[in-house]
Amino acid sequence: MRSRNMKEIIKLDNIKRDFKVGDETVHALRGVSFTIYEGEFVTIMGTSGSGKSTLLNTLGCLDTPTSGEYYLDGTSVRTMGKNARATLRNRKIGFVFQNYNLLPKTTAVENVELPLMYNPSYSAAERHKKAVESLVAVGLGNRLMHKSNQMSGGQMQRVAIARALVNDPAVILADEATGNLDTRTSFEILVLFQKLYAEGRTIIFVTHNPEIAQYSSRNITLRDGHVTSDTVNRNILNAAEALAQLPKIHNS
Repeated sequence: MRSRNMKEIIKLDNIKRDFKVGDETVHALRGVSFTIYEGEFVTIMGTSGSGKSTLLNTLGCLDTPTSGEYYLDGTSVRTMGKNARATLRNRKIGFVFQNYNLLPKTTAVENVELPLMYNPSYSAAERHKKAVESLVAVGLGNRLMHKSNQMSGGQMQRVAIARALVNDPAVILADEATGNLDTRTSFEILVLFQKLYAEGRTIIFVTHNPEIAQYSSRNITLRDGHVTSDTVNRNILNAAEALAQLPKIHNS
């Protein structure tokens, strides 16, 4: 699975993150180290207070560690200024959030075009073309002009995934991406993530739901700011098969 010639996409080396809360110092991350290679589908799990959110913010270049080194696709992040970090984040990371984070009165295409707005190498026509291709790839070719308020939760999450893909990022970072969805829709989204994994995408899926780890290639568990386990999944379950076995429900 992890051979020597595989490209390192994420490398954390003894990452610590402390926060001042009044007179106290909270040690949210206490020396976290791991490497994620190109083409892995990694779940990061942990209960509330495990350091999961702090780790997510670190991986997403939204926050910088107190100490330790973080390399994203070969670039050292820790000493970067805010603007350089924002550019790196925009080019290298595709975010998928629990609450979709779509602009409400905006079409699917316009939402997906957003990350490309900050990339001067794309013309308006190229942005539109890439956005359409990205929406087709997630099965929404027939919803291009629909606005967020005209779509179901599952469709909105597909738009969010299309937006995450449009910049061809080094890594897709998903935060509880099935957290707001019913069981059936959750599995539809998991099928999509497994498809992206099969295509060679690197995915980090942060979740508190242990079931999702069965569908990923590797699982990292956090507790009290430490990595307590890091295991490769030798028996990845097939989300499409699980979806097919769910009882059919009529959408209201």
